[in-house]
This record gives sequence, C-alpha cells and structure tokens, in this order.
Amino acid sequence: MKKKILVIDDEESLRYTFKTFLTDEGYEVATAGTFDEALTHIGGDDIDLVFADILLGDKTGIDLLREIRAKNLTCPVVMVTGFPNLETAAEALRLGAFDYIAKPVTQNALLHAAALALKHKELLDENERIRTNLEAVFRSVSDGIITVDPEMRVIEMNNAAEAICGYSRDSSRNYQIASLPNGCLKICVEALAKTLRNRERVELYHIDCQHKGRQRQLINITTSPLIGHHNEFSGAVMVLSDETRIADLETDLDERRQFHSMVGKSEQMQKIYQLIEQIADYPTTVLIRGESGTGKELVAEALHYRGTRSAKPLIKVNCASLPENLLESELFGHVKGAFTGAVRDRTGRFELADKGSIFLDEIGDMPLSVQVRLLRVLQEKEFERVGDARPVQVDVRVITATNKNLVEKIERGEFREDLYYRLKVVEVVIPALRQRKEDIPLLVAHFIRRFSKKFSKDIREVSAEVLDRLMQHNWPGNIRELEHVLEHACILCSDSIITAKYLPGDFAAYNTVLDDNPVQAGDREKIIEALRKAGGNKAKAARLIGISRRTMYRKIEDLNIPDTTL
Repeated sequence: MKKKILVIDDEESLRYTFKTFLTDEGYEVATAGTFDEALTHIGGDDIDLVFADILLGDKTGIDLLREIRAKNLTCPVVMVTGFPNLETAAEALRLGAFDYIAKPVTQNALLHAAALALKHKELLDENERIRTNLEAVFRSVSDGIITVDPEMRVIEMNNAAEAICGYSRDSSRNYQIASLPNGCLKICVEALAKTLRNRERVELYHIDCQHKGRQRQLINITTSPLIGHHNEFSGAVMVLSDETRIADLETDLDERRQFHSMVGKSEQMQKIYQLIEQIADYPTTVLIRGESGTGKELVAEALHYRGTRSAKPLIKVNCASLPENLLESELFGHVKGAFTGAVRDRTGRFELADKGSIFLDEIGDMPLSVQVRLLRVLQEKEFERVGDARPVQVDVRVITATNKNLVEKIERGEFREDLYYRLKVVEVVIPALRQRKEDIPLLVAHFIRRFSKKFSKDIREVSAEVLDRLMQHNWPGNIRELEHVLEHACILCSDSIITAKYLPGDFAAYNTVLDDNPVQAGDREKIIEALRKAGGNKAKAARLIGISRRTMYRKIEDLNIPDTTL
C-alpha cells in the first residue's frame, strides 16, 4: 500500500513541486493551502507523513503541529521554513516535529527527509503493535501482575491485580505502592522491598492477605528484579496467584499439598498445618522440635505470617552462632561504654521485634546466663540493655526451635527446667523426612520447579530410577539434604529429565540399599497397613514405607501376605 503524504504550504508552486517529486517516487500525495484545509485532511484521512510550512496565513505550522499532537496522531511532521532560525527549530522539535528543512528545498533533500520520516513511522507503528499485544496479554493473564520502579512507584498493573489487591489501576500509577490504601497486611510490599534491595527473587506461599472488610484470600507471591538487555536495573515485577479456592478444596479434602512455604501432604504434615492455624493468632510461646534440615524455620515463618502479627517484624536469631557476650548484646542491646568496643548505643533484637515475633533458633545452645534473662522477658515482658538499668517494655511473641534433647540437657544442668516449660507452652514436632517419605515426590517436584527457574532450564521431572533412589535413601540431612542433591542435579542436567548420572558422585555411598535387607520383626503388619493405605498398589505402598518395589514384592512373598488381606 502506498504511503500517504500531506503537503501544506500557501505557495501553490511549492505544493506542485513537492507533489511531483513525491508522486514520482511512488507516494500518494494530498495538498492543502491553508490551515483550515489542512485540518480537514488530518481529521479524515490516514496520513503517514506531513510536510508543513511554518507560515500559513494567520496561523503557523507550529499551530498545526499542536493540533496533530492534540489528536494523538502518530504521523511524523517535517517543518518547512524559508527563514530558518534556532528558536523556531527548537520550538518545532520541542512540540514533537520529526525534523525541519529550509527553502529552497532540493529534490534529494525532500526525498531523503521523507524516507527517514516514514521509516520512523514504521518503527513507531511496530512498537505500538507490540505494545498493544503485550497489553492485551498483560490484561488477560489470570495472575495479578504489578511492576514498580526502583523507588517502589507503581509503573503498571493488570486487571487481575486490581481484583486481588483492591487497587485502582489508573489512580495507582506513579504512587508508591506502600502508600496505597487497600486495607491489607502489605506482606507483598515487604517482598518487593527485599527484591529491590538485594536484586533477587523472593517467593512466598499461601499468604493470608487479611483484607479489612473483604473475604479471606490466600495468595502466592513472587517478586523478581527487572533487568534490561544491557543489564540495567529498572525495578521489580510482582506476580500474585490467588490460591484461595485451591486451598479451601485441599482443606475440605484434608490433603493440603503446601502450606505457606512448607511442602507435604502426609498425615504428619496435615496435623502440623492444622496446629499452626489453631495457634497462629495467639501470642503464646512455641517450641519447634526436629532434626537439622527438617524446616523448623519455615514453621516459625508460617506461625508469624499466618497470624495477627504478620504486618510487624519477624526477627531471627541463631543462638549457636554467637558467643555468650555477643548473644546477650544481640538480643537485648547495649548502651555506649557498656563494654570494650561499645562505641555507640545498639538496639537489640527483642526491641526490633516489638509488636511482632522473634525466632530463637538452636535455643538448646543458649548459655545459662542468657537463659535467665530470657525467662524474665517471657514472664515480665521487659528487659534492660547491657550496661543500662532502665527497663524496656516489649510485646513480642517468642518462637524457639532446637534439634537437641532439652530434657537431657536439663538433667546435665545445661538448660533451665523452668525456662523449658515456659517455652513449650505449645510444641510443634516436625518429623524427619525418612518418617514421611510419601512427601518426597512433592518435594522433588517443588525443588525442580524452583531450580529450573533459578538456572533458566526446562527440567520437568526425575526419572523413575532417580525417584526410586530418592525414596530408598535414609536422608540423615532431611529436606536440606534433598534440596542440595536436587540443586546439584539441576545445575548439571542438560536434559528435561534428571537421570541418575546427574546425581552427586557420593550420593550412592550414602544411599541405604534396602533390597537385601532381611525380614524384620513387625514387617508384616507394616506392609499390610501400607498396602491398605495404598489401595493395594504395591509400588505406592513401597514408597510409603521407604523401600523399593523389588523389596516390597520379595517381602510380600517371604511373609506370605495373600492378596485377600489387601
């Protein structure tokens, strides 16, 4: 299709010359001798390019340029002037003119200007087409999407984000997302802030928004940095997935596969999910027990973020990582001059956690002197900074965790008995991974999704052989060990399926081979119970009790378990 060019000049001879030159080049050309005549063409014709004289009777080409911009037309405008000066050129370009040329205009200059301007128009049209398509996709996605700049001002959001968050898309642009009123806990804002601060991906699962005056809403949140082609940082994007309906269905079926950041559908995990929901809103102390790598910190996060304190800080302290003198200062703070090196006042973790929660990991390694001070905080809700006699009042929920046997430490005089009972008002015991092996396939799928995104790979699953090995392994390092094994495999994997060759080299040495295990006392009852739970499916039953299919078939035969018992 021929490109259509409009030539506007009050000199008929110049209009004729322009039309001749441009028509010979293959363009369709319309002409106008006055400002009003030009407006009729602009209002009704699809113009690709405009050549306009600066002087048009009592009007100017600048006036025409303003009209074109007011109508949001994308056609480039080239100004033509017989008296070129810097001020006129600057004004034309400021208002959006593509270029200007001076009279007398040669054929080469005219055609060169036309070619450049029309190429520019093609690029504008292509960008607009891409933008329109992207906006259509952006609006149609069912997940909420919000983009922000490095100062957390909203750049754009889609319709789903409006529905999930209660924001108005048009009135939210260029406002800081933290200042927008929507009556929720704004946990997503904290995730965005972390991504902007560290330029790293943040994932939060099953977050209860707790909107005021709105129905309960559980959201999965993912925030990622926005990085351009030249590695320039331009902000962050947040994706919000409404999981409320799925979570409600899973609750009704008593088979939630994921709760906050915890993964598992086993009976033990279902009980933990229910317990967390029951106690999340209460300020009572909680003691989390479990082996190293079972996910005690995830339970602490769920207790905090599912409760009424979720909008306030969750402060974490590892009691085993600091010596006694530093731990006391870390927890309670100190004043300047309290000890050598105390050159300024320091606010302690308890004070930072006021109105929120504090998670004391490895509580079993806390020195006795600090245990005394912690007991006072729990009983009286106050403490003194190191080197200061003035009491500080705090309202903090205390969540602790340990992989040690605290009863044995009490017997050895290493842990205060009164503190122990004060901490375990509610106790959450996390099973070892070997005690809930039916959750391994879910955990494997979860970690594969995470590492596939992290390493930009298209890994979809593990082979049957690999899954069988993972199900047989005793997992002394629990979920953390499984995570590291799969991270290693995902880094090395160049296929869509992880096979045995991608597993760590020393994994087989730690793998517990159960195929040759002799029959043990109680095996018959365990196998019959597993078969009943699995509906007679021997492979599934084998996974439930952590043995291979071959071992299951052999033991069924050795123990003479008939199919009629299933």
